[in-house]
Amino acid sequence: MKASKSFEALCLIWPCSMGRGRSYNPIVIIVHPHQEEHQSGSHCQERDSVKKSYIYTDMSINGREKVRARQYQIVLSLLLRCMLLFHLLILMYSILNVKKRFQPQRLSILLAIFLLLIQEPGILKEEGNTLFKAGDVQGALCCYTKALKLSSNQSESAILHRNRSACYLKLEDYTKAEADASKALDADPGDVKARFRRAQSLQKLGRLNEAFMDAQRCAQLEPTNKAFQELLRQLGAQIQEKSVQLSSTDARVQQMFSLLLDPLAQSVDRQKAAQNLVVLSREEAGAEQIFRNDGVRLIQRLLGSKQEELVLSALRTLVGLCTGHQSRTMAIVNELGMEQLCEVMGSGASSVSLAACHLLQVMFEALTEGMKREIRGKEEAILPEPSRELRSMLRQLVEMMPASSVSGPGRDSAINLLVKQVPRKSQKNPDNSLTLWVIDQGLKKILEVAGTVPEVSEGPPLTDNSHMSCSVLLSKLYDDLKFLLSWLHFGRPGLESKLRAIQTVAVLLQGPSDVGNRTLEISGMMDAVISLCASEDVCHQQVAVEALIHAAGKAKRASFITANGVALLKDLYKKSENDRIRVRALVGLCKLGSAGGTDFSMKQFAEGSTLKLAKQCRKWLCNESLPPASRRWAIEGLAYLTFDADVKEDLAEDRNALQAMFQLSEDKTVLFAVASTLVNCTNSYDVEKPDPQMVELAKYAKQHVPEAHPKDAPSFVEKRLMKLLEAGVVSALVCMVKQESPALTETCRECIARVFLALVERQEDRGTVVAQGGGKALLPLVSESTDKGKTKAAQALAKITITSNPEIAFPGERLYEVVRPLVSLLTLDCSLLQNFEALMALTNLAGISERLRQKIIKEKAVPKVEGYMFEEHDLVRAAATECMCNLVLSAEVQKLYVATGNDRLKLLVLYSGEEDERLRKAAAGTLAMLTAEQPELCARIPGTTSHWMEILQALLLSDSVELRHRGVVVTLNMMQANKSLAETLMESEVLEILSVLAKATEQSPVSRTAQDCLDKAMEYGIIKKPEGEGREP
Repeated sequence: MKASKSFEALCLIWPCSMGRGRSYNPIVIIVHPHQEEHQSGSHCQERDSVKKSYIYTDMSINGREKVRARQYQIVLSLLLRCMLLFHLLILMYSILNVKKRFQPQRLSILLAIFLLLIQEPGILKEEGNTLFKAGDVQGALCCYTKALKLSSNQSESAILHRNRSACYLKLEDYTKAEADASKALDADPGDVKARFRRAQSLQKLGRLNEAFMDAQRCAQLEPTNKAFQELLRQLGAQIQEKSVQLSSTDARVQQMFSLLLDPLAQSVDRQKAAQNLVVLSREEAGAEQIFRNDGVRLIQRLLGSKQEELVLSALRTLVGLCTGHQSRTMAIVNELGMEQLCEVMGSGASSVSLAACHLLQVMFEALTEGMKREIRGKEEAILPEPSRELRSMLRQLVEMMPASSVSGPGRDSAINLLVKQVPRKSQKNPDNSLTLWVIDQGLKKILEVAGTVPEVSEGPPLTDNSHMSCSVLLSKLYDDLKFLLSWLHFGRPGLESKLRAIQTVAVLLQGPSDVGNRTLEISGMMDAVISLCASEDVCHQQVAVEALIHAAGKAKRASFITANGVALLKDLYKKSENDRIRVRALVGLCKLGSAGGTDFSMKQFAEGSTLKLAKQCRKWLCNESLPPASRRWAIEGLAYLTFDADVKEDLAEDRNALQAMFQLSEDKTVLFAVASTLVNCTNSYDVEKPDPQMVELAKYAKQHVPEAHPKDAPSFVEKRLMKLLEAGVVSALVCMVKQESPALTETCRECIARVFLALVERQEDRGTVVAQGGGKALLPLVSESTDKGKTKAAQALAKITITSNPEIAFPGERLYEVVRPLVSLLTLDCSLLQNFEALMALTNLAGISERLRQKIIKEKAVPKVEGYMFEEHDLVRAAATECMCNLVLSAEVQKLYVATGNDRLKLLVLYSGEEDERLRKAAAGTLAMLTAEQPELCARIPGTTSHWMEILQALLLSDSVELRHRGVVVTLNMMQANKSLAETLMESEVLEILSVLAKATEQSPVSRTAQDCLDKAMEYGIIKKPEGEGREP
């Protein structure tokens, strides 16, 4: 069969019924093409060759001939539509031309796939133009992007790039708008629209000189265009203003340079000059002048100064130069060299180390953002790739890890930088080459730091946070790659090698715990840890006990340690004279004692032993004479023991212990332990309610059934919450949220969100939480946490927004940040309670201002609210209707009711006649506001339902004053909108009802509005005022 073969008619048969075992009549489309052969031509020519198309039902085709005819007809028809996909058609034909029974479903799927493949760029472009004119910029953007992927024509692609540039301008994404306009100009330099759009984008990006050149060219091409002339005028004024600013900035920069280079200048003057340089660098004009006047070399000299203040100023100036500027950052990295910057960060002064760490963080961000940014036309294609500088920076940070010349704080800064900058594998950033490179080049060095025991080995100097920072870094690398680390064989034999191995395992158990657990499964490893606990060396005991504590996380291993190591831990706790060993042994016993979790029936130790352990932990926690490390371990012990409700009660009663724990929460190494303890005390962990039938079945089968502690009842939990609030738990949580540390992981944030949700459960406590800063602290938790943590934080925000004044709870711009988390609760994944609370909170926000209503609409909450108006649950349905009642104050929502049919309006009318009074009030209120703002809706109300008059009369006769008021307002709006509606209403019993309501002795809004209705009827001449009876009709 040849593609160009002429034929008289070809048919496409489509089944009318898919039912199995049923006969159906196929629909046949007859297409009559030209008789001449088509040797070549475009798709449009082939389509234009069609003269007529008829559709009819063929009753004569049956049996095998029918199936065979259908196969040929389908293939030929598709071949006519697109000659370029000939091979695909042959493949489809071969699939259909089998001896098996023909399956219409398979044909439908193949046809759907084929129609998707033959989308034309021209059609997509026209669709995009239509959407753009209609105001759907996002939809137009999608159409242009799809068309660009399909288009192979250069001129057509240039037009698509130009159109997409206009979309990006509307969306205020000026970088992409300029990039697309540049691509359009690369293909067609005479495209004046593309040049004008690029000029607009460059103006918004602050590149005024380039924008002026483009605008000038546009004016030359079309001198009479007023838009071009106006843009030229604006750019000229902005360039002049910038030149004045630059000239004044240049003078200030030169003055600062002179002071800093003057060897006779006083130290105080030089410090002031350096600080002024910092201020100048934070302005774009000042930063550019410093960079162009060879300021980097001057800063390099200041970095070598022995005065700490000058070094700090130099580092902060570099931060200003590098912030958000890729090219300057690359030049600074190449000129200064990473060796010098890392040397400064590794110095002994902690303030200098932190400043250098911040500088490197800013450099990383500038370079990585530069890699993500799309090249904007030919003029920026010459910029070098920043990946070389990034790898150079990472190489120096990795080299710092085991270097003995680097201070402890400097090493921690290097680890934290790696934690922040090693990218995770995700859909947004699928390139994990930097992660692979760090693992390849630096994993051994990281493990060397992790395995360092400061008291024994001659390793690099460490701080108390170094091992925890290593754990976080290893965890991030492991999560990124799911990489199974092999067991690390250390070169040196003997006891020190075993000690280093156990220390490494302890660090792995705190980070990528899967790796640590796999390591502990090596034969003899757990025996080696327990035997090392019996060593007489204090350092050996400390390392082994810490490893034992972290190893007891799994129930199987906890049972092994309980059987083989409890006696040893008790001996260390009772007999050791070193507090470091005693407290660690105590925590080990605490962890083993809590292996049963919240199950009251699972007791690892004898009755009362857990309470004694908790009492000792609280005693050490309150002892300020002990070193902070020992007190931190006491919190670790409480984190495990507070699974027991008796321990929770004792801790809640001990206010001194609570305040000591809150005070220690400022130490970032105990954040998770404090958060876990508070989660246990507030019972804010997830509890699955077992199926009663399954419980009975388990008892019958003599299987263990977990039992809840009597003191975990809601009444006990409520009392504990009150005591925690009195002790100042909210202030402690706020301080924890503000910690900028790798230890504040997403899991830790989830725990904090859980505690906040428990604290705002009682309505009486929400004011206390807000007053102590709890509302502000919840906002970062809804964006940086686990999915469950974000949901918990959003629910806490909803509870606060429902009962507190949102403008006081979230002052200023924070109020607008609350909207998105509340909208995120309107999903099927959330519970009905969360949906209900989110709707109530949004109702309160929507009633505050138009700007908030616009924010809610922008977050696409309106369709979700409409969906919940159909919810079966009465409270959720009523809350959604109340939310819509406030949202219709916005003109944009009113247009939805005006533009569409009567379905939305019908729902409100029907809800106004429901039995649920709360739902009736919300629906009638919405109806009253809509009919007041959009009078044309009044004429549609009779067409919504035949019972509309009965519903309106029921509102007017309601016992509720609020419902009567809504009823008379709707009636007045209908009468004012249309005289015929007024006549219909006055001919019914509404006239008598209004007369009665207007006769009320007390002048109320209902009576006044009813009288206004009667006055309107008299104005129309429908009724007359009887003589001698006042205003009565």
